[in-house]
Amino acid sequence: MPFAIIGFKSYPVRTTIAGWDASFNAITGLNGSGKSNILDAICFVLGITNMQTMRAQNQQDLIYKRGQAGVVKASVTIVFDNSDKATSPPGFENTKQITLTRQIALPNVTKYILNGHKVQQQAVLSLLQSVQLNINNPNFVIMQGRITKVCMLNMRPQEILGMMEEAAGTRMFEDRKEKAKRTMGKKEKRVEEINELLREEITPKLDKLREQKRSYLTYQKATTELERLARFLRAYDWVEATRRVSKKDADIVKTTSNIEEARSAIADREAEGAEAEKERARVEKKRDKELAKGGKLKALEEQLNGLVKELTRLATQAEIKEGALGEERKRIEGLEQSVQELRASLDAKRADVERVTKAYDVSKEKHSNLQTQLATSEELLQTLTTGLSSSNNASAAGGYLGQLADAKARMAAASTEEEQSRMRMSMLEKELKDKELKWKAVEKDAGEGAKSLARGKKEVEALQKKLDATGWNEAQEAEAVKVLREAREAVRSLTEERDALKARLGNLDFSYSDPSPNFDRSKVKGLVATLVDLPEGSTVYSTALEVSAGGKLYNVVVDDETVGTQLLKKGNLKKRVTIIPLNKVNPFTIPTEKLNAAAKVAPNKAHHALSLVGYPEEVTRAMAYVFGDSIICRDPESAKAVTFNKAIGVKTVTVQGDVYDPSGTMSGGSAPSGNGVLLRVQELNRVQAKLAEAKASIRNFEDPSAPEAKARSQWSTLKRELEIKQHELALLEEQVEGSNASRIGAEVEALKKALAELKDAVAAAKAKQKEAKQQADKFERDMNEFKNNKESKLKELKGEISKQKAALSKHAAEVKLLMKELQNATLELEQTENDIETSLQDVKDGQSALVASEKELKALLKEQLKLQESHDEVDANLKKERANLSRFDEELNELDLVIKEKRQAIADAELQVKALEHQIGQLQKDRTAAQNVVASLEKGNPWIEQDKQLFGKAGTMYDFGKQDPAHEKEKALELENQLKGLKKNINPKVMGMIETVEKKEADLLKMLSTVVGDKEKIEETIEELERHKRKALQTTWEKVDKDFGGIFGELLPGNFAKLQPPEGMDLTQGLEVKVRLGSVWKQSLTELSGGQRSLIALSLIMAMLQFKPAPMYILDEIDAALDLSHTQHIGQLFKNRFKGSQFIVVSLKEGLFTNANVLFRTQFRDGTSVVQRTAQRSASGMYDRDSGSKENRGASSRTKS
Repeated sequence: MPFAIIGFKSYPVRTTIAGWDASFNAITGLNGSGKSNILDAICFVLGITNMQTMRAQNQQDLIYKRGQAGVVKASVTIVFDNSDKATSPPGFENTKQITLTRQIALPNVTKYILNGHKVQQQAVLSLLQSVQLNINNPNFVIMQGRITKVCMLNMRPQEILGMMEEAAGTRMFEDRKEKAKRTMGKKEKRVEEINELLREEITPKLDKLREQKRSYLTYQKATTELERLARFLRAYDWVEATRRVSKKDADIVKTTSNIEEARSAIADREAEGAEAEKERARVEKKRDKELAKGGKLKALEEQLNGLVKELTRLATQAEIKEGALGEERKRIEGLEQSVQELRASLDAKRADVERVTKAYDVSKEKHSNLQTQLATSEELLQTLTTGLSSSNNASAAGGYLGQLADAKARMAAASTEEEQSRMRMSMLEKELKDKELKWKAVEKDAGEGAKSLARGKKEVEALQKKLDATGWNEAQEAEAVKVLREAREAVRSLTEERDALKARLGNLDFSYSDPSPNFDRSKVKGLVATLVDLPEGSTVYSTALEVSAGGKLYNVVVDDETVGTQLLKKGNLKKRVTIIPLNKVNPFTIPTEKLNAAAKVAPNKAHHALSLVGYPEEVTRAMAYVFGDSIICRDPESAKAVTFNKAIGVKTVTVQGDVYDPSGTMSGGSAPSGNGVLLRVQELNRVQAKLAEAKASIRNFEDPSAPEAKARSQWSTLKRELEIKQHELALLEEQVEGSNASRIGAEVEALKKALAELKDAVAAAKAKQKEAKQQADKFERDMNEFKNNKESKLKELKGEISKQKAALSKHAAEVKLLMKELQNATLELEQTENDIETSLQDVKDGQSALVASEKELKALLKEQLKLQESHDEVDANLKKERANLSRFDEELNELDLVIKEKRQAIADAELQVKALEHQIGQLQKDRTAAQNVVASLEKGNPWIEQDKQLFGKAGTMYDFGKQDPAHEKEKALELENQLKGLKKNINPKVMGMIETVEKKEADLLKMLSTVVGDKEKIEETIEELERHKRKALQTTWEKVDKDFGGIFGELLPGNFAKLQPPEGMDLTQGLEVKVRLGSVWKQSLTELSGGQRSLIALSLIMAMLQFKPAPMYILDEIDAALDLSHTQHIGQLFKNRFKGSQFIVVSLKEGLFTNANVLFRTQFRDGTSVVQRTAQRSASGMYDRDSGSKENRGASSRTKS
């Protein structure tokens, strides 16, 4: 087994150890020479992962000097003899040698090489485990201290049993047992999960579904019974509908005969009326002939109508234009007033800006002086304290001398400023004298201009006082204009809204021409829909009311049949209409007893349709005709109850628009085509009322007799005069200001102002001179005081600086306030100037537009006057022509009376025909409805065709005599209500769902049975493992106990030792050691000597090693606690009892390694370990430091990698 080490622990260079004996090898050397490192290297290359076994903390400890000496990796190579195929690991039978290398490198790199190929660590461990060399759970390695630990014999019985289990290999059974227990735990958890699922989900769900199944079966049973009853009732309905069809046919035949009689009477009246009309036409023709001779009446009427329309148009345009002109004048007046106010405030704002600017300049200058004083004082203090100046001016002198020089310089500058101001004053005084002489020459002209200005101002003030005395003002005028504008805007918007609503209600448009001159339009009341007023609580019934009225909503209500006839013949109607004459209409009204009965049948749910609408009293008969024959109900149930009640039996309409007729027909479904017409009419009426109110407010406002009209008119006149005077005054001011006298006067005033400013400057310069002189005197005094009392003066100077800082801080806040005030005043001044400029431009634009509008108004008024003259002329001619035709009027009136009577008779007959036709139509509708019921029943119930011959027959399921249809209907309703209640709780999918859940329950129970069976099998497996473990442990114990006694007898002849369970315990609970010395059994191992205990421990370990021999054993100083005589016995023990195994033993005792076939000695030279091989086993060779013998030199190998 050649062995090579590079960089591992104390072997920095390549060290090859060869010539290993196949049986017994020993390694010896002085402490610290590296002998145990060889065993560590063997464990390392075999793949050990526990660093503490190799006496290291981490991987870096295994490298020579922890990698600090230039060696950064360690490598160990071992070569195994694999020539014996019987003991070869699987897969390596044809390989004579197995070479294994393990390398590590910094920082944390590990590599395994097996026969020249890089492999994973697990492959190496699996290979070694297959030949009983499991380095991570070794029974072939006994390192330092293990014998010492065992020889103390303080191990508990369970620990000795653990050693026995390791030797027997029953740890595998423990692992399998633990795995089986974990699996069983999972199975138990699964059982609990299944039970919980069954208990909390499946079983409650099944209970619920079973209850639902019972409900579902009950529901199905009730459904079947309901279907039977429905079949019975459908059959009864079919029989009743067939009977109604036959009855309606007979009624139609009778009514048709009545219509024919009425039409015959109409034909007679029409012939008579035709004769009268022919006569009237003859008279009219004669009159027209006369008209043709005397003038053109029709042309005059048309001409007059055209002139009236044109005059109306021009009057309207003129009114609108005048209103616009008035508003524009008021707007311009407001703008001019605003300009005057802005100009009045402009001077004040300018003065305010000048005042604030002057105050700010003074305050800023004072602030600068305070800053200068503070800086000067601080400079002085620094200069006096340190002798150095902080001033950036290198030429400036520091201290009191510098301050004194500065004060004198300021005094000189102020003196110069005073002298210059005086010179300037002298020049300006001379110039002022010249200007004053010129002013005297033009002063008279200037006085005349001033007088004119004064007169103009007085006139303006007088007009202003009169304007204020009128009791009207600008605010009231603005408010009045605003109100008028809002009213006109309301009229415009309401007119648009009204027109839009009328456009949406195009079918309610009823327009006509006057059928005769001076026709009274109040006799035409309008369409029914426009006469209806819905109270606030009746809007919910609008749809029902529309359905109840039907086409009658679009009938036209008139006073009498004459008006109706005139409209039909000469009204130029654009569409066909039905007319309701109030004097002829015969309304049908539901009797009071039926209304009371309906109120009892459906309390608060049934209302007479007529009671739900409002209308003018004069059209009561028409409203009764439209709404008097029906009742409005809240819901279908109430409608059915009222309609089909024998004591009532009238048509009803539900809120949704469904109609129930006593004949048995019902109609409904989608909303009617005109749905919402009444609501839209109400909205139109509301808008028209608001429009009338807005127009009335405009008329009241423009009425000259109104209380405020006189004051407003007077105010407007005076306001216009005032504006003219103000404009004249402004022009005069511009003229005066632009004259030569005004210019010279302004120059004189400017010179006086400049002189005053220069006087102020002279006074300020004197004050500066005085202040500078006072400061210079003060500095001289301070210099003298500083020389005499330096400390007191410095303290005084610091106090002054503090006061100056406080004063400067306080004044800085004042400067900021003044600066902010100046900014605000400047912004206000600029805004006022901009506002004046904008307002002037607006006034200019408005005046231009006003002039153009006035021209347009004059043109309109002129054209209107011309048309009025033409209108008066045409009207006079028309009256003259009409007077010529008066002789024909009596004859025409008599003929008209005859024609009217005939037409009245015809109208009455026609109304009768229409009533009969309506009756036929209603009968046909009823017959059609009955036929539809029959057809619908036959179509929806195909079984009727097959079973109709059985309907009503005794003994069949359609025996109407035996089974009362009303009772069966009530029973069907009860079942239907019952089914409605059941349907909410019915699950139609319950049959499929319960099958799925029951299947899931069966699957879970099957799974539970399987899991329980698996659990039982696992328990059986655990019991089987326990039996195998006990059997293996029994076998191992017997073998180890026998070898233990034998080995101990060989090591210590005449004595014996054994392993046995403690008293009262079983083999599986623990083992303890019993020793017999001679013939005496020791009660406690503490009675033995240290050497004896060591021999017992060694014997126990050897016995366990011999139980399952490994191909190699590594023993590190196992004889440390033994004397020389015992160590010889150990060497003989290896040879006699462990044949076929290779021993590598590290020992310091000659008695042990003298029995070895090959001995390796380690030495520590120059910081590294050296290994020498020898077969010479002398007692003193271990301590011989001379390595010069030829044999030893030949056995050593030391190479560099």
